Amino acid sequence: MDELKHTQKLLIVLVGPTAVGKTSLSLELAKTFNCPILSTDSRQFYKEMSIGTAKPSPEELSQAEHHFINSRSIHDRYTAGMFETDAINCLNSIYQKHQICVAVGGSGLYINALCYGIDDIPASEEIRERLFERLDNEGLEALQKEVKQIDPEFYEASDMKNPRRVMRALEVYEITGKKYSSFRNMSKKPRDFKTLWVGLEMDLQELYDRINKRVDVMMEQGLLDEVKSLYKYKDLKALKTVGYQEMIDHLDGKIDLKEAVELIKRNTRRFAKKQYTWFRKNEEIKWFQVDQWSEILQHIQSNK
Repeated sequence: MDELKHTQKLLIVLVGPTAVGKTSLSLELAKTFNCPILSTDSRQFYKEMSIGTAKPSPEELSQAEHHFINSRSIHDRYTAGMFETDAINCLNSIYQKHQICVAVGGSGLYINALCYGIDDIPASEEIRERLFERLDNEGLEALQKEVKQIDPEFYEASDMKNPRRVMRALEVYEITGKKYSSFRNMSKKPRDFKTLWVGLEMDLQELYDRINKRVDVMMEQGLLDEVKSLYKYKDLKALKTVGYQEMIDHLDGKIDLKEAVELIKRNTRRFAKKQYTWFRKNEEIKWFQVDQWSEILQHIQSNK
């Protein structure tokens, strides 16, 4: 688009809860501005996980240039800090040819890493090993309760089914005596591009209905078979994910298939609510209903 030739570099940051319609809107934006899409969904990075992560279809991927989807293996160690470095390098390359890029996803920590940077948070291998022992001896629920007590803000905004996230909060607290949430994004790193945040929302019950239907579609598409193919890797961090963990519990004989499906729906609804909690704290986000395309476009055109 000729009118963009002399504008500064712009990153449209498209966020919102799972199943709200971010993928469809990101494709519309990519077509409108003839620009690439950079995924900030930390589970869509993994090439072995497709159905349970609601990854864009091959047809959707072909409609625009995408970055980071299918870029990693579940066997790779990949952190938000590593993503920050990779994503900034990727954007530097993108901005050689384009003035606009669309970042889309629902992984709040990874989005913040891209836009604001990761804080230098202390770590201790010794404490971490001790927490692993506690996890084995006491179970995840005991550690979750401790996090809820010492850092309720982090507890409410994060995926507490992820043992590493729970232990990280306890590790930082033991080292410093301070809440993990107090370290995150204390100061923003400078970026040489402008960020314009767009949030998608809808009536909560409508969103829950969409989530329930999406899980049914995932089952029809073969989610159980996908998890069976990954079952031998069930202890990997990447598989500690809603949709996969419940199916693994079914394959372990802990729950029947019907219960597993209902748990996926329930846990995904809870995750969506936590995503709302996370993003609502960001005052830079301008919120729109999913069908307000003209208003979203006007907002971008007037602020780019």
